[in-house]
Amino acid sequence: MNVSRQGRMSLAALAVLVGSVTGSPRSGAQVTASLPSSEELLPIYREAAARYDVPWPYLAAIDRYAELTKPKSVREEAPYYGYAFHPALWSGIANPQPYDYHPFTIRLFGGLGLDGDHDGLAVPWDARDRVLAMARWIDHHVGESEVEEAVWEMFQDPVAVDRVNGFARIYQRFGWNPTGHCFPIPKRYPYTVKHTFGAGRSWGGRRIHEGVDIFAHYGTPVLASCYGYVELKGWNRYGGWRIGIRDLHNVYYYYAHLSSFAKGLRRGDVVQPGQVIGYVGSSGYGPPGTSGKFPPHLHFGLYKDTGRHEWAFNPSPLLAQWERLPQHVIYANR
Repeated sequence: MNVSRQGRMSLAALAVLVGSVTGSPRSGAQVTASLPSSEELLPIYREAAARYDVPWPYLAAIDRYAELTKPKSVREEAPYYGYAFHPALWSGIANPQPYDYHPFTIRLFGGLGLDGDHDGLAVPWDARDRVLAMARWIDHHVGESEVEEAVWEMFQDPVAVDRVNGFARIYQRFGWNPTGHCFPIPKRYPYTVKHTFGAGRSWGGRRIHEGVDIFAHYGTPVLASCYGYVELKGWNRYGGWRIGIRDLHNVYYYYAHLSSFAKGLRRGDVVQPGQVIGYVGSSGYGPPGTSGKFPPHLHFGLYKDTGRHEWAFNPSPLLAQWERLPQHVIYANR
């Protein structure tokens, strides 16, 4: 690259992904029509990984998180899948043509754009150009051993760093696009589902019930419902002993009122549908260790996060679907 390490740092500080990208000379419909599907990106990630020594799961995770949290203003001007470079950084800060797609002048002005498919153009809506440019920037900027530093520079957000790392671990363990879900209680155990999402709650202040209660006996296994990573594990005065798992759609699965956790399960671990993560209890509504203020049950909640807003949504329709699926219970640490 034609810029020093210090210069690259300042480029990242200008926010490679910005909240407003305006004046693009190419319409969203034109850009979208020329793109591969997300499933076709895996060989491009592997090519970039081989060329620049950046693990492909990290490239996939960066694209995935950027896609899920892309602001509307950016999506309108950069409707292609994945991470969007600011046009001035793609073309070069001092480039008089802010939307320059010619590799020679992009290099001349120290731009990040790259002609990855050797068609004579370096265009950000071409998946190979964009992904190879991203991998080259990471490799030149921090090197393969400090990808987290590059993620920080790209998003300037500790939440983004945590989630990109989590997504990368999912890709590393389960491969590209793992699919499947599981009902959170083994169906061979007795249980009763109470669909009370939105009902009023009064303990700790007026609020609504942001989940569904599945009543079962103490010690009934609780299962991961998705491929994801353990984002949170510990005590909450409302939920007692609880676990939070996030999947590749940025959906957060919340399991509360547990009696205990699965042996060896740690924050950051990746899990799969049917894996035992804990056991039903009645913990919560008080300081750590409080239990028995209500019958044993699993509180199961789902939350969607766009990067700017997070909200609970009713898990009942999905639970009804998953309840009809076959189950395979996995005791990961036995």
